[in-house]
Amino acid sequence: MNHQEQKEEVAYFMRRLYSKGLTTTSGGNISLKIGENQILLTASQTDKGRMAVDDIGLVDFNGKSRNPDFEASMETGMHLAVFKARKDVQAIVHAHPVFATAFGISAKKVNCNLMGEARAICGEPATAAYKLMGTAGLANEIAKAAIHSNIILMQNHGVLAVGKSLLEAFDRLEVFEASAKLTFITGLLGDSKELTKEELGEIDALFG
Repeated sequence: MNHQEQKEEVAYFMRRLYSKGLTTTSGGNISLKIGENQILLTASQTDKGRMAVDDIGLVDFNGKSRNPDFEASMETGMHLAVFKARKDVQAIVHAHPVFATAFGISAKKVNCNLMGEARAICGEPATAAYKLMGTAGLANEIAKAAIHSNIILMQNHGVLAVGKSLLEAFDRLEVFEASAKLTFITGLLGDSKELTKEELGEIDALFG
């Protein structure tokens, strides 16, 4: 995949986030690692539902934009901090899905052990304490959480998912939001059956 195609993929997944109702017009950002010390990143203050190739910029690991007229997302530092903490990560998807974010505001946890898909794709999510958006404090908090999990529930903010590809990171965020919905609905229904330790162990062995 060449550079132009990679930019098209970033724009596509941003539009897909919006079309699936996983984020708002102004919310969320996506990045893709290029080589060892650069990332493609969505622009700040853009319509996420109409994200285009021209809205994707190149930023180095020092946070410097390689495109003269490109205004990088205010969360650039957060993305870079995660990439530096997790050498295996190639893509990051950050958004504000309503149900998962609601759990990030409440004291309750999203249960990813209600069905096999969620356990296999999400594993054990981590939670990061609230810090002001766009700050070094938030970047550090998310980077620490990312060491322990591929999905971070950001208190009073949203969700961040990482992966070896844009599809993997997107899939994790989407399944996590589905898990949040299931947790909410089964909580209302009552008598929900969580997978047993033995069943979870089988899934972990299969996908670990």
